[in-house]
Amino acid sequence: MLYLFLASFLGGLLLSVRLMFFGAERRRQGTADSLTLRRSEPAVVAFLVMFGIAGYLLSRHGALAPVAGTMVAGTIALVWAALVTRLAIAAARMQLGHDPEDPRYLLQGRIGVVTVVIPAGGEGTIRYDDRGQLRTVRARDLAYGAIAAGEEICIDRIEDDVAHVEPWKLVEQRL
Repeated sequence: MLYLFLASFLGGLLLSVRLMFFGAERRRQGTADSLTLRRSEPAVVAFLVMFGIAGYLLSRHGALAPVAGTMVAGTIALVWAALVTRLAIAAARMQLGHDPEDPRYLLQGRIGVVTVVIPAGGEGTIRYDDRGQLRTVRARDLAYGAIAAGEEICIDRIEDDVAHVEPWKLVEQRL
């Protein structure tokens, strides 16, 4: 019986690794984003692992006869499998909160042109295209350097109605 419990435990561990790699959810046919939980997989893994542990411990100490030990281990494993399955169902039903996009970075990567010189450590003005409309906003250089009028810039973020920008030629070099 000892080998049965060890095989059960090792088989449960191997199946749990498979479950970790591939998950317990599957896509419903006909839908691209709807997932359903395969309840049998977590239950089988939980049963095998707990049956192996409980059976091994009960048979090692000789507290029960082999048949009684197997039945007790099976009962413990069934209860454990039911608990794990309930936990898996509860976890699958959880709805994740939606993080709204940070408004400071909505224009990140947008290209614009300096209209008023941005002095070192100071503010200038840039103009950028926002869905067909030209918008003008105050701007600062990210590196606190100077940017000449007419130079192309890339917007990093906008905080307190001030765009933090860097020259497009520096961004282009990194790409």
